[in-house]
Amino acid sequence: MYDRLTTGHPVSLEKVEELRDELPDLFSVVDTTLDKPTPGQVRFRGYFLQDPADCFDDLTRRFERHGFTPTIRHDGDLIALIGLPVVFQDTPSNWIINLILFIVTILSTLWVGASYGAETQQEALQIWRGWPFSLSLLLILGAHELGHYFAARYHNVPVTLPYFIPLPFVSFIGTMGAFIRLKGPVKNRRALLDVGVAGPLAGLIFALPILWYGLATSEVAPLPSGGYVLEGNSILYAVMKIGVFGQFLPDGNMDVQLNDIAWAGWVGLLVTGLNLIPLGQLDGGHTVYVLLGKRAKQLFWPILIALLGLALLTGATTWLVWIVLLYFLGRNYAEPLDDVTRLDPRRRAIAIFTLLIFILVFVPIPLQVIPPG
Repeated sequence: MYDRLTTGHPVSLEKVEELRDELPDLFSVVDTTLDKPTPGQVRFRGYFLQDPADCFDDLTRRFERHGFTPTIRHDGDLIALIGLPVVFQDTPSNWIINLILFIVTILSTLWVGASYGAETQQEALQIWRGWPFSLSLLLILGAHELGHYFAARYHNVPVTLPYFIPLPFVSFIGTMGAFIRLKGPVKNRRALLDVGVAGPLAGLIFALPILWYGLATSEVAPLPSGGYVLEGNSILYAVMKIGVFGQFLPDGNMDVQLNDIAWAGWVGLLVTGLNLIPLGQLDGGHTVYVLLGKRAKQLFWPILIALLGLALLTGATTWLVWIVLLYFLGRNYAEPLDDVTRLDPRRRAIAIFTLLIFILVFVPIPLQVIPPG
């Protein structure tokens, strides 16, 4: 019956036949392998009788009835349909944790916003004064994470609510951002792209008008004679300042003195650029994976070396922290269950557009400490 049959794990031949009986109208089986390379899995090699993008949901339902989840990979000239002995379930999350973290993040960003333009210690303690900064920043971060959330729900991927990360003791941001956690794998590259790019694109919808309004209500003034911290330019940020003020800033003598709303918009662009670095589990990593597949992993060392060179050439030591994080977190990519279905032309264009956005919003020197004099 089988051209190739490897046993040694308690997956009964009866279970294999049950799975095989689900396939005649979807997949033509050439050979079958058990427990290789992962114990408990069943591997059917052959070819699809229907477009896998159209029938994968039906195939998933059929396999789940028997306690398996299907994955699809290329295997030479054939397709490997692999049954993993697991079913991913949308188990409830403890939303109280999400709520507590969100409330604390509101308080920490209110504190930062109140401190940002405070002239006295009493004003800094009046945290309600920080609502413009807090509202602006949380709108950007919230839109980003809800973009991921609703895209995941649209594609039936189990997902948590956003976790906001408060950072009350860092005076210039007040938060380390937010994240959601996928509780199951994404169906195919199309769904992975939708989930990956929905966040940064949704965040930009809020970040751009917030930054523009903030710049329009900020003043251009001489650079301070004492020490100060200078925010970095991205291409998009520099162009927006030219659009608002009619000149490139800073010009060596003058610069825009960002108000709290403009600062929130700049932070929003910075977070977008960091998330779009094309590595690992970052949004940019999802984007390059759907375009390049496993070849995306070849970008790991070139990008780390480029960031290290950027840190050494510019003195932007903040990149050293990111290099360490990416070294440990940037190796693994989110591989979809169906890794055979390719992007359609519209999504391919969106993926390329998203990488273009990364180039436009990436800040080579995020923050620069200018000494007195």
